Amino acid sequence: MSDPSVVRLKGCEAFRNRIVLATLSGRRVVIDDIRIDEENPGLRDFEASFLRLIEKVTNGCEIQINETGTRIAYKPGIILGGTFTHDCGTSRSMGYFLEPLIFLAPFGKSDMVATLSGISNEQQDPSVDMIRTVSLPLLKSFGLEGVELKILKRGAPPQGGGQVKFTCPIVRELRNVNLMDDGQIRRFRGIAYSTRVSPQIANRIVDAAKGVLTKFNHDVYIYTDHYKGSESGLSPGFALTIVAESTTGSILSAESTAAPGELPEEIGETAANMLLAEVLNRGFVDTTHQGLALLLMVVGPDAISKIRLGKLSPQSIQLLRLIKDFFGVTFKLQTDAETMTVACTCRGIGYKNLAKRIY
Repeated sequence: MSDPSVVRLKGCEAFRNRIVLATLSGRRVVIDDIRIDEENPGLRDFEASFLRLIEKVTNGCEIQINETGTRIAYKPGIILGGTFTHDCGTSRSMGYFLEPLIFLAPFGKSDMVATLSGISNEQQDPSVDMIRTVSLPLLKSFGLEGVELKILKRGAPPQGGGQVKFTCPIVRELRNVNLMDDGQIRRFRGIAYSTRVSPQIANRIVDAAKGVLTKFNHDVYIYTDHYKGSESGLSPGFALTIVAESTTGSILSAESTAAPGELPEEIGETAANMLLAEVLNRGFVDTTHQGLALLLMVVGPDAISKIRLGKLSPQSIQLLRLIKDFFGVTFKLQTDAETMTVACTCRGIGYKNLAKRIY
């Protein structure tokens, strides 16, 4: 007879979320049939690297992987935090590894100081710029202050060479939120970075993005950030991260990273149009940060939390199902027919970090 405390799942979807939720809930998870139908079945190197990161962050966790890598059994340990380094490799960017750390770091036994190396900006994952300018300010709404992300070196794909320092203090518990008013967009801000290319590349990105955004709001300012020498990583590259700030403090973001052969003007226009699509989608957070807000609401205090989101992404819907599997928490979703937004309401589980002393 199967153990009811063990969560059994299949496939490789939402792999990080499954491990993070298992760690926070203290429940074992068994994942079967990982890419069994593909030519190269089993875990990928970046997923194995993520598991090594979890081993550094926690104490006492047990990870069992079968010979083909198509099955993993994970028994969570205690979140430690502390100071450590991790090489993220070049298969995925540092954003792939930073997102789970944001969930786990506040509930460790000591403050976390993590130095990560690898690719800083990539289209597949949130860049370090997006995490620094959007993800970390969102944490303040949940009562988490003092979180920092310092970009020490840039690292463009394919060779990377970037480095960041992530610092997060521990908290006793988060606070509940009421983020229902997304307000009106008051200004656009952004940062265009370039490394191992001409400094004029960043200026061309800014001009192209401004050409789109100034049609809707004239308060547009985009910084240029050119890296050279030892801080420029191992590969040439450029990218743009832009945000729309509202009158109520919400921040919507979008970004575009250059692929081989892509022009700076294409990067600027693409990112600007993606941001306008996020503005049209409404919500207090953008599509990328829906999952961060929803999970923080769940591990908040035993009180009601509310947030208004735009159209839920497939990843957010999948996360809601996982939250129900691991925590037994169900969200109340109400669609506003006029604004086409979704009001998400839940009661937190009252998660407390017993390692945080109260004086």
